[in-house]
Amino acid sequence: MQLDLFTSVLDSYLHGGLLSNDALYGQLIERGALHDVDLRAKRAIGASGQQHSPAKRRVRWIQQSLKSMNLIERIPEQRGMWRATPKAKGELTPASPNVVMLGFSTELGIAVWGDATEVLSRIDQPVHLFLASPPYPLRAPRRYGNPTAEQYVDFICSVLEPVVKTLAPGGVVSLNVSNDIFVQGSPERSTYREELVIALKKRLNLRLMDTILWSNPCKPPGPIQWASKQRMQLGVAYEPILYFTNDPLNCLADNRRILQPHTKAQLRLIERGGEQRTASNADGAYRINPGSYGKATAGRIQRNILNISHNCPSQRALREKTDALGLPRHGAVMPLKLAKMLVEFFCPPGGLVVDPFAGSFTTALAAEETGRRWICADKHLEYLHLGRHRFDLETV
Repeated sequence: MQLDLFTSVLDSYLHGGLLSNDALYGQLIERGALHDVDLRAKRAIGASGQQHSPAKRRVRWIQQSLKSMNLIERIPEQRGMWRATPKAKGELTPASPNVVMLGFSTELGIAVWGDATEVLSRIDQPVHLFLASPPYPLRAPRRYGNPTAEQYVDFICSVLEPVVKTLAPGGVVSLNVSNDIFVQGSPERSTYREELVIALKKRLNLRLMDTILWSNPCKPPGPIQWASKQRMQLGVAYEPILYFTNDPLNCLADNRRILQPHTKAQLRLIERGGEQRTASNADGAYRINPGSYGKATAGRIQRNILNISHNCPSQRALREKTDALGLPRHGAVMPLKLAKMLVEFFCPPGGLVVDPFAGSFTTALAAEETGRRWICADKHLEYLHLGRHRFDLETV
């Protein structure tokens, strides 16, 4: 069943207070999730052949599903009256085990409500790019939860195992991870990243191509205890983006897709025909000859330190829109500019991009705007709502 009707039923209880079934049907019609003619239409169902409304049966099935998830409850001694539970109003709503639902779609992609491994195990076409920012192994979990540093390697390997089976030759796996995980009570940094890199090669035969550094000038100061108080560490400034492939010599990444403009100094050097001098530096490791750096090119190669602010206009507009609707914010978002650069670098046009930790669906939007196909998912229902608004789709 598509997610539209499911979320519309839950939204009706969240915002409508106590509802009888008739009142619920009325709200669903107002939201456009059902049509009056569908509710009135009946057909023979079951061995008895009795006439029932398929639309009403679908709604009642959703009611029972929400009840089993402890998201709605019957009102004692008020026949046919239901309401949202405190859990529904204050917590994120995870997908049930073995359940995968379509949230919304575009011409290029689909957004899915479901657990990462459930979604990824059902992809039956070549994946060109797996681009994700999985939950960091924080000691104080965010609202959506996370594994511990000790669990992290097994967690990521279990998620990637079905992806590796469908990864196109030369396909890329890109993981935005944290550099700021410490041994508890100590300024010693965890080695979980290094352990992850080794495990991905030994278990899944994924080869490390690079560690790209995302330098974020808006990153909050920290670690407070070890940098600001004890002064043993420097202030944090970057996050690593681990870049793997299954076939290094035939990797699909191409830096020509993200060439940067030449500097004014480089343009002047090209106009002069390049260097006019001869020089040898670093004991002959680097030589300059007349004409060096004088060839006109389409742009300069992007370096592997990406200086991109976390202050993202696209994310800011989403927050303003969804705050007004009472939707929860996602606690960790990626700037759209960063996601678009990674998608263009790693994935050829028309390729398939996958992200099972979609959050506010930045990867999906980056793929959409750069002409790549996409399958993105999140296990929490509320983030599917964020994604719908990210694509300016009308919430029903």
